[in-house]
Amino acid sequence: MTIATPCPLPQLLARRYRMHGIVQGVGFRPWIYQLALRCQLTGYVLNNCEGVTVVVQGSAHAINQFDSLLYVDRPPLARLDDILKQAIDVDSQLLQFSIKKSDSSDSALTVVSSDKSSCPECLAEMRDPNNRHYHYPFVNCTHCGPRYTIINRLPYDRKNTSMASFEMCRDCRSAYENPLDRRYHAQPVSCPNCGPQLRYLDAHGVSLADRDAALTRAIAALKRGEILAIKGLGGFHLVCDATSDEAVQTLRRRKQRPAKPLAVMVADLTMAKQYAKGSEKEWQLLASQERPIVLLAKNEPAGATLKLSDAVAPEIDRLGLFLPYTPLHTLLLDALQLPIVATSANLSGEPIITDSQDIIAQLATGPFAVVDGVLDHNRPILNGCDDSVVQIVGDDIQVMRLARGYAPLMLPSKSAPAATEHAVLAVGPQQKNTLALNIGNNLCLSPHIGDLFSLGAEGYFQRTLGSFQRMYQFQARHIVRDLHPQYASSIWAENQTAPKIAVQHHYGHVLATLAANDYQGQVLGFSFDGTGLGDNGELWGGELLLADNHHYQRLITLKPFALIGNELAIKQPWRIVFALLAEQFEQQTLSQLPCFAGLSLSQLNNLRRVMDSGKMPQTHSIGRLFDALAVLLGLMHETQFEGQAGILLETAARRALANHVMPYPLTLKCEAHAGAQLGCWNAHALFAEVMHAMLAGADTDALALGFIQALAQAVVDATQAAQQFIQQPLPVVMTGGVFQNRCLTEFCQQAFDVLGISWLPQGLVPVNDGGIALGQLWYGLHHLQQTDMELPKPTATASQEISE
Repeated sequence: MTIATPCPLPQLLARRYRMHGIVQGVGFRPWIYQLALRCQLTGYVLNNCEGVTVVVQGSAHAINQFDSLLYVDRPPLARLDDILKQAIDVDSQLLQFSIKKSDSSDSALTVVSSDKSSCPECLAEMRDPNNRHYHYPFVNCTHCGPRYTIINRLPYDRKNTSMASFEMCRDCRSAYENPLDRRYHAQPVSCPNCGPQLRYLDAHGVSLADRDAALTRAIAALKRGEILAIKGLGGFHLVCDATSDEAVQTLRRRKQRPAKPLAVMVADLTMAKQYAKGSEKEWQLLASQERPIVLLAKNEPAGATLKLSDAVAPEIDRLGLFLPYTPLHTLLLDALQLPIVATSANLSGEPIITDSQDIIAQLATGPFAVVDGVLDHNRPILNGCDDSVVQIVGDDIQVMRLARGYAPLMLPSKSAPAATEHAVLAVGPQQKNTLALNIGNNLCLSPHIGDLFSLGAEGYFQRTLGSFQRMYQFQARHIVRDLHPQYASSIWAENQTAPKIAVQHHYGHVLATLAANDYQGQVLGFSFDGTGLGDNGELWGGELLLADNHHYQRLITLKPFALIGNELAIKQPWRIVFALLAEQFEQQTLSQLPCFAGLSLSQLNNLRRVMDSGKMPQTHSIGRLFDALAVLLGLMHETQFEGQAGILLETAARRALANHVMPYPLTLKCEAHAGAQLGCWNAHALFAEVMHAMLAGADTDALALGFIQALAQAVVDATQAAQQFIQQPLPVVMTGGVFQNRCLTEFCQQAFDVLGISWLPQGLVPVNDGGIALGQLWYGLHHLQQTDMELPKPTATASQEISE
């Protein structure tokens, strides 16, 4: 008789994982729980302020299987930046796998997720009459819904969010506590029995209806052509029927916004394609879970069942469209079956409004009365967050406003020093302000704050900073600011006790791209925008910089010209036209131009005397050239909103391309000049060419296209000249608000690709001033690696007190 030898039990091993990234509030722990059960492991998973800690025990084979599964099929909103593994002793008390209560004892290193749009599963439940979430405008799960806008502090648990006061009902509690449920530890989980509810207010703040009745009133009001303030994830929208000329014009008149394009929310891709044309990549971006506002080419009016009002985006060929991103928006669009204007609710120049009391005080009564009613709800918005605005340039996404869906933007960096070494806060510029700070080896860029020209905006700046300080227990040891000492962010920085570092504005633009790419080498950086203070006290804005993470050298700039009237020249760009042409043409000739209609010869002579006095600030700005050309070509007379000239010129240039009109041959020449090592681009000569072409009867669209192509060719020629000068090929950076012009950027990229010249993408970092804070942070971290010395503080003269 043979006696079988028993198989030895496999030896138990134990391993600890510390995981960093977007791993809280995204269904990460239940996913780990299910993996552990699948691999027959014991242990636990734990949220803490460092991220997620996992301990597993089992056979070597089971642990290795678990390890391999960590890299596949993760929850859709999760992002793993790094995993630290450590062999540990087996704990005989761990007999099963469990999800432990969150630990908030350590300093925060985890990443706060941005808000995400409703997932298909939640929307299906909301539309199902047999589901308990039927028609509930706040349905969500771990795969969707609010995150950043409702969080007060880490770890991301319900008690630390604006949902803390909503006691879960039995059904919601059951789902919340079940690791196998889609709503496990979804902090905003709720239903009609226990969660937030709608209410409809009149213009005086009187509540007229609740719940479904509130939504019914709002739908009826919109169909009547009224204007409503509707509360979204990160703030209120001003909403009206986008097909009604009367409603849109009324909104423009009340909000004193005569020309700036308005964003339009459409029900789905089918409706979007009635009003816009797009590539497959653009449609994917529109339908992505981030749900940004996407700038798209207008479709022919005949393609739409309901025609959009021409007042939505007058005189331009682009539309800003976006899809519903909350259950409430979906319910509205399902009922209306028409597109709606949905623009940020705020006073001009102020941040987005997040509370209905402020809506009533600022936009429903008094001299700025805009809205007829308010669709509100009782889930507080703790952190305001506007809508993101993006476009596709070439094959890449370009972010113009970094906000909901993308922000806070966390960029893991292999080269940035840890926060324990240097806790750095970058406070950004004056316009399109954002904040940046380092959380461990993550570079964190805040959502869009806005232009810091008012007390309200400065208060929003401080509240946003306070949110990040509270969430991450962050105290800056060093502060980085713009070189301009009179920016509101610079003044705030100088009032703090931490040591300060000042970074030149256009260098900050280039540094932002280096940070976006975690790049350590030299680049040729084209930094084109409206204005920024140069290190020589001049106003820069058209620069080619040889730059790395520590230094820069100015190779080429734009030949300076006068801003006659100082800031008034930005509002009235015909003054810039005069400054560019007055030295080459007699006042008598200039007086015949339409842009000087209404000005006498005597007034033009006075302009010349003011310009020649030497008291007007000089600028090197490419952005101001766009303003001047749009006025010279008769596309506009005065600037009604920022970037208007660039949009109008691009519209004219694309019209020329569509109609196969040849570009008028123009040249932006580079000439020797002491202001930069390789010389200056001569815009005066370029505008003289345009003037002669106009007098000869040249086509306006051909001139717009010729101007943009001349600028693109100047960029390419300068790149080749600079590479010969430094005797090595370097990648190119194209940054600054001017490169939001799709035609310009695509012309440059195409030429570089043909020539085999590499260029660095921006990723999700805004190409405009919204990215500068990240560049400031990047410089601060690298500067502090080398030295603890503080840079000297710059001073400014009166001529430098001009904003972008």
